[in-house]
Amino acid sequence: MVKQENSDDQEYKARSVALRLLARREHSRQELTLKLRQRHLDGSVISSVLDDYEDKGWLDDDRFSDVYARQRIDRGYGPLKVLAELQQRGIHSTPDCLGELAEADWIHNALVLREKRFGLCDLSDEWDEKMRQARFLTRRGFTASQVERALEASEF
Repeated sequence: MVKQENSDDQEYKARSVALRLLARREHSRQELTLKLRQRHLDGSVISSVLDDYEDKGWLDDDRFSDVYARQRIDRGYGPLKVLAELQQRGIHSTPDCLGELAEADWIHNALVLREKRFGLCDLSDEWDEKMRQARFLTRRGFTASQVERALEASEF
C-alpha cells in the first residue's frame, strides 16, 4: 500500500511540475525530462506523464523548435548557432522558420548585427578589426560566407 501512495505522489508531482514549467514557456521533451529527473522522479512516471501531455498537445517538440528558433533569430543569432542549441535541447530536425529564410536574409541579419555592434566602416585596410568582427559574427552562428559578405559591406 505504501508503494502505491508513493507512486501516486510521484505522478502528481511530475504532472504539477511539468505543467508549471510548460505554463511559463515552451519546453522540449528532453528539457522536461531532465528537469523532472533533477527532482528525483522515476523515469517510467516521467515518460508516462510526458506521453500524456504530448497526446493532449501541451508538449510539442515541433512547436518548441519553431518558437525557440524564432526567438534566437530575433536576438541576432545565425543558423549554425540556432541549430546547435536546438540539438542540445533534443531537437534533431530543422524548424520550418529556418528554412524560410534565404541566404540574403541571413546576410542582412549579420549586417544589422555588425552595424549595431561595431558600426559600418571600410575594413579593407584594418586586418585586426576585420578579424575581430569576423570572430564575433562566427560566434553568433553565421556561416563563413555570411560573415564574409557582411564584412564586405560598408553601407546598406
